[in-house]
Amino acid sequence: MKINNESSKFLEDSQKKFEKSVNNTNASSNEKDISNVSKIVKNTNSLDTIIDNNMNINKLNSNKTSIKKEAIKITLDTNKDHNLTEKMENDDISEDEINTENIEKEKNSTDNELDENSSEKDSNINSYYEKQKMLDYENIGSTKDIDVPPLLIDQVIGHEESVETIKKAAKQRRNVLLIGDPGVGKSMIAKGMAELLPPEILQDVLVYPNAEDSNNPLIRTVPAGEGKRIVMANKNTTKGYEEKKLIVTMILIAGVLALGFIYRAQLLFAILAALFIFFISMQIKPKNITMAPKLLVNNAEKRFAPFEDATGAHAGALLGDVRHDPYQSGGLGTPAHERVEPGMIHKANRGVLYIDEIGTMSMKTQQELLSAMQEKHYSITGQSENSSGAMVRSQSVPCDFVLVASGNIQVLEGMHIAMRSRIRGYGYEVFMKDNMPDSEENRKKLIQFVAQEVKNDGRIPHFSPEALDEIIREAKRRAGKKDSLTLRLRELGGLVRAAGDVAKEEGADLVHADHVLNAKKFSRTLEQQIADRSITQRKEYAVFNPEGGKIGMVNGLSVIGDRSGLMLPIAAEAAPAQSKREGKIIATGKLGEIAKESVQNVSALIKKHTGTDISQYDIHIQFLQTYDGVEGDSASVSIAAAVISAIEEIPIDQTVALTGSLSVRGDVLPIGGATSKIEAAAEAGIKKVIIPRSNMKDVMIEKKYENLIEIIPVDTLSDVLENILIGCSEKSSLIKKMKKISSAVADKVPNSSLNACDVPSKS
Repeated sequence: MKINNESSKFLEDSQKKFEKSVNNTNASSNEKDISNVSKIVKNTNSLDTIIDNNMNINKLNSNKTSIKKEAIKITLDTNKDHNLTEKMENDDISEDEINTENIEKEKNSTDNELDENSSEKDSNINSYYEKQKMLDYENIGSTKDIDVPPLLIDQVIGHEESVETIKKAAKQRRNVLLIGDPGVGKSMIAKGMAELLPPEILQDVLVYPNAEDSNNPLIRTVPAGEGKRIVMANKNTTKGYEEKKLIVTMILIAGVLALGFIYRAQLLFAILAALFIFFISMQIKPKNITMAPKLLVNNAEKRFAPFEDATGAHAGALLGDVRHDPYQSGGLGTPAHERVEPGMIHKANRGVLYIDEIGTMSMKTQQELLSAMQEKHYSITGQSENSSGAMVRSQSVPCDFVLVASGNIQVLEGMHIAMRSRIRGYGYEVFMKDNMPDSEENRKKLIQFVAQEVKNDGRIPHFSPEALDEIIREAKRRAGKKDSLTLRLRELGGLVRAAGDVAKEEGADLVHADHVLNAKKFSRTLEQQIADRSITQRKEYAVFNPEGGKIGMVNGLSVIGDRSGLMLPIAAEAAPAQSKREGKIIATGKLGEIAKESVQNVSALIKKHTGTDISQYDIHIQFLQTYDGVEGDSASVSIAAAVISAIEEIPIDQTVALTGSLSVRGDVLPIGGATSKIEAAAEAGIKKVIIPRSNMKDVMIEKKYENLIEIIPVDTLSDVLENILIGCSEKSSLIKKMKKISSAVADKVPNSSLNACDVPSKS
């Protein structure tokens, strides 16, 4: 068999390196030898390709196998694994037993064992490139190349199920209740619904004086656009009359003043007479003018059904009102019909009436709104009892609207029972999501959202692909889960506009990644700014010091708002109980109900898992500088660690911060705001942070923090103590005792007892 020159030379070089490595093997050069062997094995693997392409593989398998066997043998010898070495020496591998597939498996296995560091490096590189590009933008150079749907409902991102429900409701003109967090798109869906309503003949509403009863104005509806034409025709007539009246008035005034100048003694009386004539002239109106209608609701030139946002509207603005007239006596006042003002329920006729946070409305207003929904007509009257408008009550005005109410889950408590019942009975209730799965399709929807924000703003540049990558990455962070994207797009839109402002200030044609990163500094929430200032102040005043060890002192973590982490130092002190019956747990720091309950649970847990009878102690727990109070149970792990440290007198590593909820069984349960808490710890100079293992999938820290802090996942209280306590003997003794107690508790329940048939009968 012939081997080409390249293959032959490669094989000879590999054999020489192999022999040299064998000769240099000794105890003092293990690491060097392993590295040499790794290179030889890689060379033999590279040789596979050359041999496979240039020779008959079946006749060279034995040579390849021999080289690999010797390389692996050196590796095993270097690691002093005598059993495996002996096995390799005694292992006879025949040529018939070896095939291409086996060699490939051997090659991969060897590479995995010898190149672990290299694999880790490659993983980091892959992670880096993954961060660099979140989406294949194909022919998209910027958001300018992204089409924005013309209809508002098609611009809604991530709420496919909700949109489908809204489309059904619009088709049948059903009322809708939208429940969800702020900024998820409730108002946008409501506006989009107005575009989906079936085309109907819109109407204008006119109000006329009532000759029989001036306090009961008449209502007339006409097709949209006709109302404006009627009013304009009346205005033209009025304009001619006013011109004639003005000419006559000027002539009379001029005559009176002329007489005054002739008879100078009567000049003052002439001036007073001229003023009287002018005043009377302004008050005189012919019947055709006083009977002219007022355009109450104008729907001329509207493409879609009306949309009225009545959020926060008072009763007069919502239901209509009648203005007060100070000149109501003597026939000199403004006619009642001209003082009638429409409410939003009337302007929304045959359209959509949107009310956010409907539960904040008074019950009386909700009751009136419910009546308008049921009757589809509502008379306008004065809302103030002390006003002259209270005497006026118009005929019923059409208000056939579709109600879209919204709010968070707490808004249901303030809703009128009958109001919600009517929505449920004649419409839909929709719970809106705050995140969506992180998929390629949803990432494309997200960049569509950015394009929409740029178009709607009209003052910021378009976004480049790398800037869009940063927006997607921030959407992942704000979702709080690695596999999700946030749907709180109003806040994300704030970041888009802030990044655009930064780029605009620099005179850039496009928004780039660095603009987005800079914008994140400027667009921080108030909670984030407070948290940053708090961390700085606590460092200055030595409330916590991220170095050394302290007994009964632990660095807890909390969160302000949605995504602002904060250090929460907790101190515990154990003193002999003052009561002979039992000790007390005394906690200070403005604790909420849930926080108080978590503190009380700690006592039972410590007794069970450490065997220490804490009834002999009065345990004082202090949450340092918690001026705004503490709520939630995410500090229960920190409390337990501080108390155990105080009782056992074992110091806690102050370079470590921790968070997690603790069950009465000693399991560490997941908490919220894991990413924000980790970043807060990193900002404070903490080197390690302990979090529940189940929260690892939620961690999305920024790149600048990756090398500053180590994240340690834990499952049990024992795991927590093992990572934070200092002191070899005391720590080991405590951990051993805890594990022994846990094992004994587990052994109390034999497997046989799990059979329900084994339950003994009562005598």
